[in-house]
Amino acid sequence: MSNTPLIDQMRKAGSWNTAWDEFAEFDPLWTEKFMDMGTLPIRSGVLDRKTIELLLLAVNASCMHLYAPGVRRHIGGALDQGASKEEIMAVLQLVTAMGIQSCSLGAPILKEALAAREGS
Repeated sequence: MSNTPLIDQMRKAGSWNTAWDEFAEFDPLWTEKFMDMGTLPIRSGVLDRKTIELLLLAVNASCMHLYAPGVRRHIGGALDQGASKEEIMAVLQLVTAMGIQSCSLGAPILKEALAAREGS
């Protein structure tokens, strides 16, 4: 009997991210507990599956994650659950706002650096 039934189930379902392989190898019980905690909102049934797929798409497409296999999986999952092209595009458009911080941080620093060079 496996000590990691959730991980085993995720692997079988194709929802396992292989980036976790080393964690699962080095500390399978910790990884199992982490996956249990992280997937509880999905398994609880509080949100419908389409909403979950759209939320997971947002996480995977965000500039902090940029995980193409997850984006692909959750676009497919959202479509399977009846999401429209417009709903998926709205999610993708919303997560682009997270990256705008790069501009709001970088533009003033660039302005400052250019002013310093002109003054020297």
